Amino acid sequence: MPSKRRLRWAAIPVAAAAAVALAGCTPRELHGYLPGFQEDGVPTTDQVETIAALWTSSWIVLLAVGAITWGLMLWAMVAYRRRKGQTGLPVQLRYNMPIEIFFTTVPLILVIGLFAFTARDQEIIETQWEDPDVEIVAIAKQWAWDFQYNGEQEDNSDAVWTMGIQAQPDADGNIDESQLPTLVLPVDQRVTIHLESRDVIHSFWILDFLYKKDMYIGRDNSWSFTPTREGTYAGKCAELCGEYHSMMLFNVEVVSQAEYERYLTELEARGNTGDINKAYHRLANAPGNTSGGPDTSEIEGEGH
Repeated sequence: MPSKRRLRWAAIPVAAAAAVALAGCTPRELHGYLPGFQEDGVPTTDQVETIAALWTSSWIVLLAVGAITWGLMLWAMVAYRRRKGQTGLPVQLRYNMPIEIFFTTVPLILVIGLFAFTARDQEIIETQWEDPDVEIVAIAKQWAWDFQYNGEQEDNSDAVWTMGIQAQPDADGNIDESQLPTLVLPVDQRVTIHLESRDVIHSFWILDFLYKKDMYIGRDNSWSFTPTREGTYAGKCAELCGEYHSMMLFNVEVVSQAEYERYLTELEARGNTGDINKAYHRLANAPGNTSGGPDTSEIEGEGH
């Protein structure tokens, strides 16, 4: 009894210290050091917390399994080490059926559990909006990005767009961020981005949104989500796609609805209207080449 009482009293300061340590963690630390969380804890999208929870929970389970495994290995090394004066082989042990069953069923349960939670969250994330507030086409090309903001017309004649160029490094390798393609999104609006490729396989990745999707020729992907925090975020291609893959960068600006509508009006005033889905510009953006736009025939669908 005295020993149990002492253990209970010893557990109190340990628990208090752990609570204080966790209370001092930032939202990013509490979510496994993943991007997508600021100091106030507001996530960048409505999916970020789901992804971060799956990530941290998986690591907690895996670290617990690792700690038990490492502990048993160390215990076996100490308990069954060769003692002084011993010679020859140690006592050979036969298999133990309960232990064999345990070693088979526990990993199976863990794998099934991780698969089930992953499938559940993936189904939520992959569900597309039936009637999104904003519909955008992101087009990947070697080695830059085009963004088309669809309108109300089925033929996208009222769509507006920007056509980007790849990153332009200076002599020291520094990137001019102002020249990068920029995707503008309205905060707290249901967004669907249709992902298309003009040449090879690419991958659309916004780092702080904790999700990326591949882009193929002949197979268009879509991603539906709601941006929940205004700010500027980095994007890039996450699939090796050629010589200048590392320069296939873009920025994401999450802005208010009023600012978003003002941006679309500016694009329309520049004459950036029409459907550019068939515009084809492969290998047109090598370093030093800053011409990223199509000609009129390509916008009308007559491009090659």
